[in-house]
Amino acid sequence: MLLNASGCLDALTAPEVARTLDAFVTKTVTPEPREGNAPVRIAETDVGMLNSIGLANSGIDFFLTRGLPKLAKLGVPIWVSVGGFEADDYAEICSRLDDHEEVAAIELNVSCPNVDAPTESTAQIVAAARQATRKPLWAKLSPAVPDIADVARAAQAAGADGLSLVNTLRALKLDSRTLRPALGPGHGGLSGPALKPIALAAVATCHLATGMPIVGMGGVQTGRDALELIAVGATHVALGTVLFSDPGAPERVRTELLAAAAEHGWRSPDEAYGIAHREIVVHKDNFLMCEHINNT
Repeated sequence: MLLNASGCLDALTAPEVARTLDAFVTKTVTPEPREGNAPVRIAETDVGMLNSIGLANSGIDFFLTRGLPKLAKLGVPIWVSVGGFEADDYAEICSRLDDHEEVAAIELNVSCPNVDAPTESTAQIVAAARQATRKPLWAKLSPAVPDIADVARAAQAAGADGLSLVNTLRALKLDSRTLRPALGPGHGGLSGPALKPIALAAVATCHLATGMPIVGMGGVQTGRDALELIAVGATHVALGTVLFSDPGAPERVRTELLAAAAEHGWRSPDEAYGIAHREIVVHKDNFLMCEHINNT
């Protein structure tokens, strides 16, 4: 399944693009409206893009009365990204989304690098959300932790149905003339090609640690990038920064993904799932030996 990364596509402005996805993920919704961080909020770098939007949104009331009814008309499943600063914030939004049939799943944004971190742990947030909704819950994790496998296992034990990997990484760009931060808040979240090796490692690690369904994201530009994420354990793939420069990326990446799979002799990209971790037979000193590829 091909999705967008939260915040990287305005479906109401570009509905024709949203309809080329298998599901649309909303911008993160919080209990109350947020103006977000001070401008400048976006800056390009040599290896991707920095953003420091700061979860700017109109709040859950506006979303339910104005946003969701319009999104439901797109004709694609809607995943709602939710955020907050304590577990009760997440639980409140999940509870209010629970009876809306238009909502196919909820993504818990527990790792935004551009706002203060929630006061509780990922496990506490997932547990509170799980008590508040029957919807499928996907925990969006940051790779900037000492052991992402531990966080993933904790989210799984608390009731998450899947993982979204990875969120952006905190980074900084300086203005070439002033040598001061290019973004108003200073740092921002790095996305784009530089994030791909980090995403591959995170998906591989969490796949081995949990066996959970995973939405792999981070630096996906081509179908080959998507195939690599599937090979390390992603069941779905999300497009992020590429959507800003190439609105046609969903259809292009899907076509390239099928072609990349066919190059390996597979009828479907699904045949590549987890192949990076499978045992392979190799010849060494004239003996047949089994090696297990492990990215830890």
